[in-house]
Amino acid sequence: MLRIDSATVLYGKALALNRINLSVGDGEFVSIIGSNGAGKTTLLKMISGLKRPDAGMIFFKGERIDSLVAYKIVRKGISLCPERSRIAPKMTVMENLELGAYLRNDQEGINGDFRDVFVLFPRLKERANQLGGTLSGGEQQMLALGRALMARPKLLMLDEPSLGLAPLLKKEIFEKIREIGQKGITILLVEQEATFGLRIAQRAYVLENGRIVLEGPVTELIRNKLVQESYLGI
Repeated sequence: MLRIDSATVLYGKALALNRINLSVGDGEFVSIIGSNGAGKTTLLKMISGLKRPDAGMIFFKGERIDSLVAYKIVRKGISLCPERSRIAPKMTVMENLELGAYLRNDQEGINGDFRDVFVLFPRLKERANQLGGTLSGGEQQMLALGRALMARPKLLMLDEPSLGLAPLLKKEIFEKIREIGQKGITILLVEQEATFGLRIAQRAYVLENGRIVLEGPVTELIRNKLVQESYLGI
């Protein structure tokens, strides 16, 4: 579904991403793990059109997309749930969800997706008319996930969904993400907490200083000495 060929991103003269090669298959769940500053968020911004690659190519469902503006990439079927949720704090839960469907005009389908989001996140239904900024951190993350799903993505990209959450909330959020993946949505997850990222994905990439240094099935990476020592604390 997604293929990145030798993509490079510069910030001034500094290399943020260096000749990245990455692929995500249709229906696959792929994690990207790495420490702060490794280039994980830049990678998602590049795929979503918020940052153009300085070299290389990006293909989605066989079509080159690295020259498209962000909203056209959303229209192709790629949805980004950003780091720290980035919800609209002075808009209600319902209004935030409506923002996720801003490119759609299939009202019947939108109504059905509202129902699906409320089944997945019952607390959002309870707080449908509440301002987003008054929600707890975990509820705001649920809202950000729901908003991303309202675009009806073929590829859902998640940037550090566990960031700043208490352990119990992290577990709940990742259970919901696992449930989303089981519905057949292709997922690309960026996560600093490798334990979570490797637990729910099928394949993973390890990003260090803008370069992919390891990749493979999670069952293999969990046994890798570098991953164990650097990311799993074993």
